[in-house]
Amino acid sequence: MTSAAAAEVPPAPAAPRKRKSVTGTRRTVAVLFLLPALVLLGALVVYPIGYSLVRSFGNQAGDGFAGFDNYKALFTDDGIRTALKNNIIWVIFAPTVATALGLIFAVLTERVRWGTAFKLVVFMPMAISMLAAGIIFRLVYDQDPHKGVANAVWVGVHDTFASSSAFPNAHPGRESPLKADHGGFITSTTVHTGQTVTLPLVGVAPDQLPDGAKKAAAAKAEPGKITGTTWQDFTRGKGVGKLGAVDPSELGYGGMRIEAVKDGKVVASTKAAGDGTFTLPAQADGAQLRLPAGNFKQPYNGVEWLGPSLVTPAIIGSYVWMWAGFAMVLIAAGLAGVPRSCWRRRGSTEPTSGRCSGGSRCRCWRRCSRSSPSR
Repeated sequence: MTSAAAAEVPPAPAAPRKRKSVTGTRRTVAVLFLLPALVLLGALVVYPIGYSLVRSFGNQAGDGFAGFDNYKALFTDDGIRTALKNNIIWVIFAPTVATALGLIFAVLTERVRWGTAFKLVVFMPMAISMLAAGIIFRLVYDQDPHKGVANAVWVGVHDTFASSSAFPNAHPGRESPLKADHGGFITSTTVHTGQTVTLPLVGVAPDQLPDGAKKAAAAKAEPGKITGTTWQDFTRGKGVGKLGAVDPSELGYGGMRIEAVKDGKVVASTKAAGDGTFTLPAQADGAQLRLPAGNFKQPYNGVEWLGPSLVTPAIIGSYVWMWAGFAMVLIAAGLAGVPRSCWRRRGSTEPTSGRCSGGSRCRCWRRCSRSSPSR
């Protein structure tokens, strides 16, 4: 080969440089970033689930293997089965109703003129959390007047016009001359003028006695009249004291109504004074003394349908309403891009691209008239 030919031969290409692989570096960095989350996920989720699964096959003490006995008990217990049934119903019922309401709300907000006001009404319950709403419902609508504000107000209004009994838990004690009679109490024997009668009762806490209650006094006999005493036959710190006798520290049942009954008819009546003493006229001679049921009427506790019968449905309704609002937002966002000219009452197709009756290009959820869907 001549020197000229050798000069025309091109030089051999240089070997390409080896590039450093960055794939491994990126993977290492990604793993390092994910590692804290994976550790927390494993420690807080994966490990507890696995441990609970293993522990479910052990006995109650945790030192033996019970097999599937725990699962048999789980699905044969009436309470647990009821809870599972309620959870299944709730999982199916709540999303279905919330989605259906959300669809109705979404369509209404696009069709009615007052759509903005309607959205405001739907979203008003979301101003506070569901937990706070449940607590508020419980505090306001609890059936117990001492806890529920609504019932406390109602009881206050009721007691303003209709006073309640001061002796709802009073009843005869041991060796009492009284016996039960249609919610009240009546003496076993008849009484006569000039006689002193004792009507002892127990069961009323001293702090629940009427404000005008005074220390009980023994009644004095009066000719032509029947006198007596009705009082709390119990001495605090000293047991019952002397049964059937008025002790110095015992309080009278002031305001207790006493009736004289003959042949089922009331011939005379009176109210006990603050010290429990009372006096009946001569018409009561030969009658039985009765403490009517009105003396022992239970206090008015307000509206009975408040409490769990109202609070639980109200909380469930609030939950469904709030999630219906979220469903409305998602559905309305999908309808926002569909012109109203594409909406028709009849016929439906899958979303297609075609020319609508309004003359514009759109994706129709309803078949547009005067044109056929085209891809």
